[in-house]
Amino acid sequence: MARLAIPKTYKLYIGGKFPRSESGYTFEVTTPKGDFLANAAQASRKDARDAVSAARSAQSGFAGLTAYNRGQILYRIAEVLEGRMDQFVEEIRASEGVSAQAAKKQVERSIDTWVWYAGFADKYAQIAGNGNPVAGPYFNLSTPEPTGVVVALSPAGKTGESLLGPSAVVAPILTSGNTAVVLSHPTQPLSAISFAEVLATSDVPGGVVNILTGNPEPLMPWLAAHADVNALDLAGGSEGDWVSWQSDAAETLKRVLPPSMGIPARSLERIVAFTELKTVWHTKALG
Repeated sequence: MARLAIPKTYKLYIGGKFPRSESGYTFEVTTPKGDFLANAAQASRKDARDAVSAARSAQSGFAGLTAYNRGQILYRIAEVLEGRMDQFVEEIRASEGVSAQAAKKQVERSIDTWVWYAGFADKYAQIAGNGNPVAGPYFNLSTPEPTGVVVALSPAGKTGESLLGPSAVVAPILTSGNTAVVLSHPTQPLSAISFAEVLATSDVPGGVVNILTGNPEPLMPWLAAHADVNALDLAGGSEGDWVSWQSDAAETLKRVLPPSMGIPARSLERIVAFTELKTVWHTKALG
């Protein structure tokens, strides 16, 4: 007897849980040839508000972990992703229309990205911070601290990197202790929301990463102006009204990284971009 297939409906990832969209709306995700793959949730402004609230609630606790512990968490993400290699290869192959070899290479690059940033978690502060020379009997020390809640637009689509895109933007955000609200690319959301299952089964505390699917255009003006969002990573925003979003962000003095050409490369600069330098003065003991 023929078996009836059950198409998967991919949900959002907010606060460590997988809720349906508050709006009740979904959209069809198709292959490059137009064949149906799955249904995905269309995030609403209420969903975005819940995601920001979850990220804010989780931020102080995540920032309060030791840098070494955060590195362990990032490395655990790589371990879980490695164990689910076959799942992601098949999903990428179907959604992007690429060969299994190309899909596997993308998964491997994503894993390597998490390992790379995990290694920097307890090292970047020694490079970005410093002991500053000052006149007078004082110590003057600067150290980087996390900015807070970062909204990130995941690059994908034309670049064809539906898993590497989210990894490349989220990993540096987490390295210094920030939390993230990620808007996946609207045409290639499946690997991003499947990646949420990796986060949920690793050591990442709930709310540290929140992933929204669907059209980001209605959400971005509101998120860019949101007073409880501290920074924007517009890596995947070249196709949207990113100049207007930058203007909205300026009203609340947010840090903004402009759209990137393709997938952002691993770099110390992407870690430091979402930190604030705090300086402490201390009197030297006079002999």
